[in-house]
Amino acid sequence: MRQTDDERAILILLETWAARVRAHDLDGVVADRTRDIVMFDVPPPMQEKGIEAYRNTWPRYFESDGSRDFELRELRIVAGADVAWAHALLRCEAVPEATGRLSVGLRKVDGRWMVAHEHHSFPAGDSA
Repeated sequence: MRQTDDERAILILLETWAARVRAHDLDGVVADRTRDIVMFDVPPPMQEKGIEAYRNTWPRYFESDGSRDFELRELRIVAGADVAWAHALLRCEAVPEATGRLSVGLRKVDGRWMVAHEHHSFPAGDSA
C-alpha cells in the first residue's frame, strides 16, 4: 500500500520523537505536541493533561536504566485530512523483558501534524 505525504510526515515526526527520547532531549520530546495533550502512561498518575504535565513525566523516565533504548516497531499510520492515528509496539529497556504498546492521535494544526493524545501501556503479566 502506498504511503501518503501526510503518513510520511507523521512517520518522520514519530521516528524523530523516538530518537529524541533516546537522546534525553526534553525540549525535542515535547515538540510536536499540542498544548492540550492528554497522555495515558504506565506509572501513576496514569493520566496527564496539558503540555507542562506531559513535560514533567519525562525526567523521571530519563533516570531509569535502559531509557536510551527506545524503539518503535511495526508502526502503522492512518491519516485523514486533519486527523490521524498511529500505533506501534514499543521496545523499551526501562521496562525489562516487556514490549509495550504506543497509540497516538494527531491533529493537523496550522498545516502541521501534532500529537494530541498519547497512550503507553505494557502487559500486566501472566495472570495464570
